[in-house]
Amino acid sequence: MTYQLSPWSLADLYPGLDSPELEAAFKKLDEHVAGFEKLRPQLKPEIPVSSFLEVMQDLEEATKLANKMYSYAGLAFAADTQDQRIQALLGRIQQFMAEMENRTLFFSLWWKDLDQANAARLMDASGDYRYYLEVMRKFKPHTLTEPEEKIINLKNVTGNNALVTLYDAITNRYVFKVEVDGETKELTRGELMSLVRQADPDLRARAYQELYRVYAQDGAILGQMYQTLVRDWRNENLTLRRFTSPIAARNLGNDIPDEAVDVLLKVAEENAAIFQRFFRLKARLLGMEKLRRYDIYAPVVKSDKKYDFGKAAEMVLESFSSFHPDFGSKARRVFDENHMDSEVRKGKQSGAFCASVVPGMTPWVKLNYQGRAEDVATMAHELGHAIHSMMAEHHSVFTFHSSLPLAETASTFGEMMLIDKLLAAETDEAVRRDLLFRQIDDSYATIMRQAFFALFEKQAHEMIQNNASVDELAAAYLENLKEQFGDAVEVGDEFKWEWVSIPHIYHTPFYVYAYAFGQLLVLALYQQYKAEGEAFKPRYVKILSAGGSEAPARICAEAGIDIRSEAFWQGGFDVLSKLVDELEKLE
Repeated sequence: MTYQLSPWSLADLYPGLDSPELEAAFKKLDEHVAGFEKLRPQLKPEIPVSSFLEVMQDLEEATKLANKMYSYAGLAFAADTQDQRIQALLGRIQQFMAEMENRTLFFSLWWKDLDQANAARLMDASGDYRYYLEVMRKFKPHTLTEPEEKIINLKNVTGNNALVTLYDAITNRYVFKVEVDGETKELTRGELMSLVRQADPDLRARAYQELYRVYAQDGAILGQMYQTLVRDWRNENLTLRRFTSPIAARNLGNDIPDEAVDVLLKVAEENAAIFQRFFRLKARLLGMEKLRRYDIYAPVVKSDKKYDFGKAAEMVLESFSSFHPDFGSKARRVFDENHMDSEVRKGKQSGAFCASVVPGMTPWVKLNYQGRAEDVATMAHELGHAIHSMMAEHHSVFTFHSSLPLAETASTFGEMMLIDKLLAAETDEAVRRDLLFRQIDDSYATIMRQAFFALFEKQAHEMIQNNASVDELAAAYLENLKEQFGDAVEVGDEFKWEWVSIPHIYHTPFYVYAYAFGQLLVLALYQQYKAEGEAFKPRYVKILSAGGSEAPARICAEAGIDIRSEAFWQGGFDVLSKLVDELEKLE
């Protein structure tokens, strides 16, 4: 079967925005929560295991229904950020979910407050719920009273959630105008970004200049939104919940020790020279004295090879199947059930993601496919996420989602398998060299770029606490870029607005280090795969099948990895350093 570019169908969730089924879901969840509230008197320290498990099953059913409703609105919004009916539905669902969460809040507060002996008794008998319950108790020192928690949930609907939706609505309506081949074209952000990987240096510069010209026009407003979101994060997580630092709140959410994240970011900062070396090599091959920031993704050879969507889909599916037949059949489910939105459209959210809703339901994958090699790699990446989710679909709704840092494992591994496949099949030396360079381009984008984003976030949160203006934040961001690139890359002033164009720092503060974590972890795993072949596969399958049912440190330890070790993270950078050595030999 040949797959075509298409929008996705959300019919497996609900038939439409105005469908009776969606309307009935509001009523059903309300009734389910009313039933759950009646269980409150049973929550005593001596509750029998059987009664406790009934409470958990009841909560799981409510969570599944809530996930389906919330995901429906979120996916519809991603497909069309400008549709006012979808915006209204998203607002309605956010408000409704906050109210439902407040009515079920008593359970998590009771559980966190339960004495250790009874908590251990119930956890020992709770099977797949165990890790979810274990993590919940870790939040006890940061949990407020029931009335306070309810106020925060309600405040978030009209506070940070509303600001993030507004940020998306504003930035996804942007249109970028660039002259291409003598003709001025109106482009989406995704289409514009395809130009920065073109061979024409003037076109690359024009694309970046247009990107930041448009963002700079709203820079003061987008910057103000960011300041407000950061203050909200501090008010809640440091002032009220007593976390020791802004990033510590994310680390606990990821169940990653603070020291592991500190070590990761420290080692990344110390290895900036590897990518600086790579950029100097690229400059020599491009015949330039020094790369400009416009040029870091420039192709080193003029290879304009395009990949038809249908052929790309088959290549990716074949790559997964050759590693493990299950991987291929799971990825194919996304296509066959029409759960992929692959086309580029105005108003559609830029970028790509994979959304896993509930266990057993095929995830939804969003792409903006334009036929470039990196679009094929992105397809492999997002389908890797989908496979990861499906490998863990035997877990509960609370434990099938892996934590953010491990969530990048299957996606990045899938990308690396695909690149190996493309390299093995490619006879054109120019295309091969281009693929090798793109591998390090992508490693830069996933590791160093994201680590320095996280370092900027840490700095920005501190600066905003000390009343820094938007212009001062922009100046600090420019300094961050200059430290990252050293004297290897010339950075234009317009890049000071790059930070307001990064949705992750608005949506999910400190999310970004998960990319660096995931990529370096996969470099280690991929080395094991290369060395061990078939013997490696059962261990890898076990990691993916764990989903979010164990602590990331425990899952990694089973694969022989200590995430607190400087040597482990350095090992990932050593692999990259050797790749740069190999490319230098090709000069």
